[in-house]
Amino acid sequence: MAIIPQMSLFSWTDLDELGDLDRLRLVIEYLPDEKLMKTLESQRKNGRNDYPIRAVWNTILAGVVFEHKSTESLRRELKRNAQLRYMCGLEGSSVPPAYVYSRFMKKLFDHEETINLMFESLVAELYETLPDFGRSLAIDSKTIPSFANGKK
Repeated sequence: MAIIPQMSLFSWTDLDELGDLDRLRLVIEYLPDEKLMKTLESQRKNGRNDYPIRAVWNTILAGVVFEHKSTESLRRELKRNAQLRYMCGLEGSSVPPAYVYSRFMKKLFDHEETINLMFESLVAELYETLPDFGRSLAIDSKTIPSFANGKK
């Protein structure tokens, strides 16, 4: 029996070869979040700046990239990893307490439309780079894992 190897449609091998901090650096550099950051910073006005908005945002991105299941898991990692703190912008600051994250997340929910526009702009950039992106797709369905029981 001949087995024909097939490439995975959702392959992360190129990114898996990068270190964790390199993957986070890519996200921080290429995510078009400037409008959101300026909006949040203008809303803060002259409020306390113990934990800069950009630094807290970057730590949340780190939590997503490193697949932390909870804020406390992310905070433990930040306390342990000085390079991560530095990359996120917390060089001189201590790790934000949990209440900073809960308040920040509430503010993010108020700006859901802006966050959606960030991702739409990334997709638009992908369409510019790959003009045929999304036009057609054909694959062997055996490569997509399925959990259906089937019709009885």
